[in-house]
Amino acid sequence: MREAWRASALAAAYVEEHLTQKLSLDAVAGAAHYSKFHLHRLFAAGTGMTLHEYIRRRQLTEAARRLTQGTEPVARIALEAGYESQQAFTDGFCAMYKLAPARYRAAGRFYPLMLPLDFGEDAPEGPFGEADIAYASASDAPRVGALARLCVDGYPYWARDEFDEAVRRGIAAREALILGAGERIAGAMLFSRESGRIAYLAVHPRYRRLDAAALLVGALADTLPRGREISITTFRSGDRADHGYRAAYARIGFAGAQPLVEYGYPTQKLVLLSRKGEVQRYESGR
Repeated sequence: MREAWRASALAAAYVEEHLTQKLSLDAVAGAAHYSKFHLHRLFAAGTGMTLHEYIRRRQLTEAARRLTQGTEPVARIALEAGYESQQAFTDGFCAMYKLAPARYRAAGRFYPLMLPLDFGEDAPEGPFGEADIAYASASDAPRVGALARLCVDGYPYWARDEFDEAVRRGIAAREALILGAGERIAGAMLFSRESGRIAYLAVHPRYRRLDAAALLVGALADTLPRGREISITTFRSGDRADHGYRAAYARIGFAGAQPLVEYGYPTQKLVLLSRKGEVQRYESGR
């Protein structure tokens, strides 16, 4: 996996330097010194998404930032986001943000689809087990925040100030779990012990293939009374903004419940069907 992480970091760095250009897999692969087919496989293995998806999300995020921070013509923003026409940009923007660019600008509230990936040499190696899960302390808050900024792609809306406040409340109530040790953590969860609702669940891109999310959900199941429902919200089925989160939750044992609208975005509540002892867990070596 180290080669996948290294290749992903090189590709992500090149993307950041050329966000206002039309990016191709050939160009990124050449800069990273890989064949495009090999880089495609490595990036997907290292991040859980395709390079094309990452580029699209980063360029749309920067386009959204520009829409809310200035009065640039939408046509110029569209061109510098890699789109050949304003209509194509509008279609792509609506698919991800659920608002046309003009309406998003009028709302004046920026939130990202994807922030720059940072794999960092100080990230823990894994694999992980139950012993690596702990309640978060106040000193962990900056690490949870750093992880969250790498994982905004998993949530239709993410606002840093609101999230930081939720982390502080979760830590104070002992309703915040972290996975891993060291300067960086591999996963984090905010939850309500009273309702069983998972308010936030994030796993560092390096570890999404290690079933780290299932490990955190299993730890939560062990702390709640039998029969207490565990739920989480995510993208609705078929949402183009979802690049695998619903499927990942389904593998853990979640199933669809009622549709919701959160922050003006259509989402869906999922409920965990498996309970203590039945929750699929990650085990070293499997």
